[in-house]
Amino acid sequence: MISFTQNAARYVSKLSNKLRRKLDMFSLREEFSGSQGRTLHFLLSQTEDVFQKDIEEEYSIRPSTATELLKQMEKNGLIIREPVAYDNRLKKIVVTDKALLYKQQVVEDLTTLEETLIKGISEADLQVFFKVIEKMMDNLSE
Repeated sequence: MISFTQNAARYVSKLSNKLRRKLDMFSLREEFSGSQGRTLHFLLSQTEDVFQKDIEEEYSIRPSTATELLKQMEKNGLIIREPVAYDNRLKKIVVTDKALLYKQQVVEDLTTLEETLIKGISEADLQVFFKVIEKMMDNLSE
């Protein structure tokens, strides 16, 4: 039996908080937050049109949270939302030239974070970790 101090939800929460703090430290705070940087990284890596729903699904966030995140990114001049020709209700998210200036920094920051996060963990252990995390997410989706 797992003791109270080894509670899975508690550990996941602690890891999430530490990751969020690291992301915020990597950010160019005068330009955007860690969450915006992470979202910018996602947007810059896409080859097809991206919509708000894609952001919601990628980060498992609520529509209202995604709306606020994207509003702030738009206010910061990192993205614009453009209607698509086939459905005026849909607005694709397009990165601006200003956002492209930060591409290298964002990629470097997230690469450094990933390297730090998995340092000293074997490939086999990482595969088990991903399998367990996927199962936990599936359990919470039921």
